[in-house]
Amino acid sequence: MLRQYELVDRVLSYDPTADEALLNRAYVFSMHAHGSQKRASGDPYFSHPIEVAGILTDLRLDDETIATAILHDTIEDTVATPEEISARFGPSVARMVDGVTKLSKIEAQTESQRAAENLRKFLLAMSDDIRVLLVKLADRLHNMRTLHHIANPEKRRRIAKETMDIYAPLAERIGMYEFMKEMQTLAFRQLEPEAFESISRRLESLKDGEDRIEKIGGGLKQLLSRSGIEAQVSGREKHPYSIWKKMSERHVSLEQLSDIMAFRAIVPTEEECYRALGVIHRKWPMVPGRFKDYISTPKRNGYRSLHTSVFHAGDTRIEIQIRTEAMHAQAEYGLAAHWAYKQDAVRPDTQIRWIQDLVEILDNADSPEELLEHTKMAMYQDRIFAFTPRGELIQLPKGATPIDFAYAVHTDLGDQSVGAKINGRVVPLRTEIQNGDQVQILRSKAQTPQANWLNFAITGKARAAIRRHIRHKERDETVALGHKLYDDIVARLPAPVGHDALGDALKRLNLADEPALMEAIARQQVSDSDVMEALMPGSAEGADTGMAPQRTAISIKGLTPGMAFTLADCCRPVPGDRIVGVRRPGQPIDVHVISCPRLEDGEALDWVDIAWGDRAEGGTARIAVTLRNEPGALGAVATIIGGHKANILGVQLDNRDTTFHTNTIDLEVRDAAHLMKLLAALRAADAVSAAQRA
Repeated sequence: MLRQYELVDRVLSYDPTADEALLNRAYVFSMHAHGSQKRASGDPYFSHPIEVAGILTDLRLDDETIATAILHDTIEDTVATPEEISARFGPSVARMVDGVTKLSKIEAQTESQRAAENLRKFLLAMSDDIRVLLVKLADRLHNMRTLHHIANPEKRRRIAKETMDIYAPLAERIGMYEFMKEMQTLAFRQLEPEAFESISRRLESLKDGEDRIEKIGGGLKQLLSRSGIEAQVSGREKHPYSIWKKMSERHVSLEQLSDIMAFRAIVPTEEECYRALGVIHRKWPMVPGRFKDYISTPKRNGYRSLHTSVFHAGDTRIEIQIRTEAMHAQAEYGLAAHWAYKQDAVRPDTQIRWIQDLVEILDNADSPEELLEHTKMAMYQDRIFAFTPRGELIQLPKGATPIDFAYAVHTDLGDQSVGAKINGRVVPLRTEIQNGDQVQILRSKAQTPQANWLNFAITGKARAAIRRHIRHKERDETVALGHKLYDDIVARLPAPVGHDALGDALKRLNLADEPALMEAIARQQVSDSDVMEALMPGSAEGADTGMAPQRTAISIKGLTPGMAFTLADCCRPVPGDRIVGVRRPGQPIDVHVISCPRLEDGEALDWVDIAWGDRAEGGTARIAVTLRNEPGALGAVATIIGGHKANILGVQLDNRDTTFHTNTIDLEVRDAAHLMKLLAALRAADAVSAAQRA
């Protein structure tokens, strides 16, 4: 364990202006606060925060971050309070200690309400000061290094799984690859001990007593030196988890993996990165598809480097990374490199767009499960690069579509998307974007987010924004329908109501405001008789036998199917059909054709008289068409449907024999009259034996 003076000397060695008194106070306070507490290893608990602080001194972090590391467990594990920390060490340190404490409580179970709430608080703390995350990652890294001291194997596995699911991806997202790789290796050893041991043994056996890494690295350094490029060259075997992941993804054995060795060449300037690449490619053939230029197109976490794989000595495939010293610092420590004491540039948390996206997801999430789902999407997916027409780089997860691209650029652009062009070609919004594509979003101010976008939007930001809009629209339309039902209820009262009746009714029903009442009426969370009684006490007496029937049919004109009401799949009503609504507690009104057989099965259903409204148009109908089993029959049906200006949405072959086959066809039609004319035309066709609504 580091002694007090050793820790302070470490910080002063790279930052002579550090607040020595702050560090000494933190050391003494933490030691006294933890007192006689012990770790699973038997060491004093106080040794853990000091080792965490030591890890952060290797990153050359500022004095406030080191003090936070020393104090990071005091609120959670001792009697110390946030107020005490703030008074002794300042509000900045107290805020960071509290943020680290929030993340310490996150559990991997997505169904946990507490996990979501702690994640919410941590993300807000992280968006305010990214150093919170740096301290927590160092904390988890030290815990993983000492994990073997925990006797309970289930507890070790749980901690390892949390590390693999939460902390290693977080380290990757801020570019701290050394932290990520060590955490993955330590977690993999616990989660897959047999695979870890097997891969480790086979890596040793592949060396065959010859240090191939040193030999190849020396040859690479000599090659660059002969071309006038002075480079620091180092090599290593890829760590066991990385190899195991590639074996799993590619379904190959370790012997079939030819790129298990990686080399790094650090050169003085960016120009020499490209010169070195040219020298290497002239000497050894490049593996097709394995070159990546992260200098011209950096990763979202700021990572910059050239990556290439080559066939060395004819049959050995190796990976080579080429970068400058500054790029290497960024690659090793990511955001931590920006927080070194000597950096006076703008703090990196103002540059990290993905953190802003996470905070936006917080505002849009409706439930703990949704928050956790969208946050994991935003943090943990592999990335691709796409470009706007102006050349701006947008990074997205693999499998992203133009909808995800639009929301990544701006929420308003996503809301107004009507189409997209990829590399100049108009494509559907569900088209998957490929690495390097140029994407142009076509927009219209009249457009609003559609529920079916959720079928192909994959980013947390896009899905959160779409769901937020759908929730708001659904509530607005439910309130509008509730107003129509309320007006009919008032019309059934025995006398007109006074101006104060509505306010009094809200109090009697214990509802917050008028929209809450209208929503409750539409979703049958309060009955008509309860509303009548609340508006005019005594008016609903004997309601079961004597209540006046509904006065007018409730118009659904202007409301969107799927929001305040749904069109029943069993009978698929279209404008012009006689319809009736069925109310069930907490659900949108279900609209059926009045002759629907399903209505006969219902017991004590709450029916509402529903009308389409004036000039209502547009609906989806399903028809069953029996055709002669002969060439061109289905084509003739499609021609008739197109000639009547109806649109085919789907066709399904239900049954077929030697003479006939029956197809179920889903159609967009204007109204019931349009559908009847179409059915009549189909019945008149020679190829059609029968046609009717399904």
